Amino acid sequence: MAVFYVIMIAFFLSACNDGLSVDPEVLPEGEVVLESVVSEDATFRVVRVIDDLQHPWGVAWLPDGRMLLTERPGRMSLVENQSMTELDGLPEIRASGQGGLLDVAVHPDYADNGWIYFTYSAPVDGNTGTSLARARLGNGELTDLEILYTEEPGKSPGRHYGSRIVFPGDGTVLFTIGDRGQRSPSQDLNDPAGSTLRLNEDGSIPNDNPFAGRNDVLPEIYSYGHRNAQGMVVHPETGVIWQHEHGPRGGDELNIIRPGENYGWPDATYGVEYGSRRSIGIEPHEDPDIVNPLTEWSPSIAPSGMTIYHGDRFPGWSGDVFVGALAHRHIRRVVVEGQEVVRQEELLRDELGRIRDLRTGPDGNIYVLTDHSGGGLYRLEPVE
Repeated sequence: MAVFYVIMIAFFLSACNDGLSVDPEVLPEGEVVLESVVSEDATFRVVRVIDDLQHPWGVAWLPDGRMLLTERPGRMSLVENQSMTELDGLPEIRASGQGGLLDVAVHPDYADNGWIYFTYSAPVDGNTGTSLARARLGNGELTDLEILYTEEPGKSPGRHYGSRIVFPGDGTVLFTIGDRGQRSPSQDLNDPAGSTLRLNEDGSIPNDNPFAGRNDVLPEIYSYGHRNAQGMVVHPETGVIWQHEHGPRGGDELNIIRPGENYGWPDATYGVEYGSRRSIGIEPHEDPDIVNPLTEWSPSIAPSGMTIYHGDRFPGWSGDVFVGALAHRHIRRVVVEGQEVVRQEELLRDELGRIRDLRTGPDGNIYVLTDHSGGGLYRLEPVE
């Protein structure tokens, strides 16, 4: 495996990779694969940092600049200097279909507590469920493993696991579970599938969750009516939770997540059935009790991964939302004013492949993971 990475001297403020800027001259090494790409508000080059990855899913940085990277077959690796070390100590992972080792996030107070959080598909009563766990980093291994939550009941088929992790800064952690391909659990408040879940950082239930104290609803549910949310970030300035999710044939959505709200699936969607193209329920705007998305994508772009750019390397992109697209294989730049989408731009269509994840790095550049059996980590950096 070819790895072209030099340790970055930076310190992170949060697990969303919202870090301090570093000297632009202190950058990871890599191989330039596209010399100059001209977009509406920036000109940039594309640098391959790591290649030969097996369906990579998530990436996060430690405060000292070392990088954690997950691959769906069930590998978490630590990248340091020019070496990549697979870490032992992961729990049992059922890697099949769309399942496996999924997202990874570093606790905002990692320097004090050492916690790394990750999601994965776990075996549950002969089926699978999305799990959230945390562990600390030892010498080539994960230690102090704690499984904080596992989706129950387990389900088949092996798809629509979610699953992104964010820390809103109030002592809680949010993560997503998809509808697992079964649709109806998304409207069942006694089933965690198709929901955004909110836990205290130790896995307990916050007393101020929207359904806490009720006996007829799972108290960990924060929002529901989601199909398969694979992008979620905390806005670096407002603290608002932004999330996107896959629709069926069309109807991918970009949403603001609010506690206790219903986002419609499968009762309301802008998407249609795959084969017949018949409507699935009503459209979200037709019901005032259902949250209408900020924007929807029809035909589907199959969104995965998201970052709201806030670095100093691309001033023309400040505050823009960047979404990875598995379908049509591109990066979708969404220009917003407040919470209103004003325009969009496609970047790198068919240049890198299926985009699985996007992060703002501690150096102010944008990092991109591609979802292939020979996937890679790429960096977008400005051309002066």
